[in-house]
Amino acid sequence: MNKKAAVVFYLLIILIFGAAIYNIIERGHALEKTSTHFVKASSSSPDNFQLFSESLHNNFLHPLPVLLMQIIVIVITARLFGFLFNKINQPAVIGEIVAGIVLGPSVIGLFFPQFSHFVFPVSSLGNLQFLSQVGLVLFMFVIGMELDLSVVAKQAFGAVVISHASIIIPYTLGMGLAYFLYDAFAPANISFLSFALFMGIAMSITAFPVLARIIQEKGLTKTKLGALALTCAAADDVTAWCILAAVIAIVKAGSSVSALYTIGIAICYVLIMLFIIKPLLKKLGNEYVETETVKKSVMAFVFMLLLISAYVTEIIGIHALFGAFLAGVVMPPQLNFRKMIIDKIEDVSIVLLLPLFFVFTGLRTQIGLLSNVHLWITCAWIIAIAVAGKFGGSALSAKVVGQSWKDSLSIGALMNTRGLMELIVLNIGYDLGILSPEIFAMLVLMALITTFMTGPALDLINKFMADKKNDL
Repeated sequence: MNKKAAVVFYLLIILIFGAAIYNIIERGHALEKTSTHFVKASSSSPDNFQLFSESLHNNFLHPLPVLLMQIIVIVITARLFGFLFNKINQPAVIGEIVAGIVLGPSVIGLFFPQFSHFVFPVSSLGNLQFLSQVGLVLFMFVIGMELDLSVVAKQAFGAVVISHASIIIPYTLGMGLAYFLYDAFAPANISFLSFALFMGIAMSITAFPVLARIIQEKGLTKTKLGALALTCAAADDVTAWCILAAVIAIVKAGSSVSALYTIGIAICYVLIMLFIIKPLLKKLGNEYVETETVKKSVMAFVFMLLLISAYVTEIIGIHALFGAFLAGVVMPPQLNFRKMIIDKIEDVSIVLLLPLFFVFTGLRTQIGLLSNVHLWITCAWIIAIAVAGKFGGSALSAKVVGQSWKDSLSIGALMNTRGLMELIVLNIGYDLGILSPEIFAMLVLMALITTFMTGPALDLINKFMADKKNDL
């Protein structure tokens, strides 16, 4: 068919079927006059502009436009703060966390309450929370995939000693701190055991992804110090998440004895994933040693495994994030396969969905609750104990296993990084009702300050202590 004939055909189709539609509508109007099902509205003519305004207003309040507007505001703000913090030699993730607090009641909600209520109405926060949880599930899956257990095994002795010391020392200090905070700050109907166990885990966590980014930016990736710090953080992550799973089980079960059933089932599930599912998946990875693309069917399988693992651990009672992390750990070890999967997931989870979690955390963080000197002194004590336990415990144990003082202090500074992983733990504690809003705000500030101080601490250590060549 030539071009002229196509134009004629197009016009005829429009005219003929347009006339048919007009005829159907006219006959329909005639039916209205005789039909008993149709009741005509008031004879007064409606204000067309008013109808348009009401429709536009309703569209603004619909959950989907509200959620899309929130995502736009969050992503733009997160990227802006990430850029600004990069300019002052801080990881972008710190800026994104600060962006979340700025968009919450501590800043925007305090100075521009109407804007805050418009962008983040209370009725919309449920949708924002669930979408942020999806982002966390994907993020923890990526973290699990980035964890190389073979690297941990190569430096197992030193790494395990340092990482476990960097957990048990701050964990004990955190439980001691809980003893003094329980009466004044623990929520009603929360047992001391639950409060103390969670304060311990909040003090002892390390942010593996933020630490890895700092090591990369400081040019330490190919040094013994960088390799050891990454290995310690990886071992720390595995241990801390296992402890967290046990703590959640105890809190949900109500007692340490009844939690043994949950922990037992969880251990069985971990063994199944490591010794049955992981070997089966290794065969899948062998097919992608040299391939550059992943089939859609394989991606569907990977996502199903991720979701099923997250679902199972949530049902068991140890949180869906642990299942997502474990699903990442058991993925085929071939680096090419893991890289392809990570590349497909990472941008969506880190750029789009993780900032939603930062802002949801910021909406929960009410720094204004720290309204007197006593509360700020308590916050300072929390930060001091967190630094003493994590920084001091890691540095001391590193020195004991044979590291130089400079490397020991550097490891202490790196292991003191908490960042995003701490926020995940704190939100779990808040959702379980273990942390009050005041303690939650204090611990969020602690996470920010301890992460923010990592870069400057490393710079000071390098400035005042003799440098030694430490390449791999």
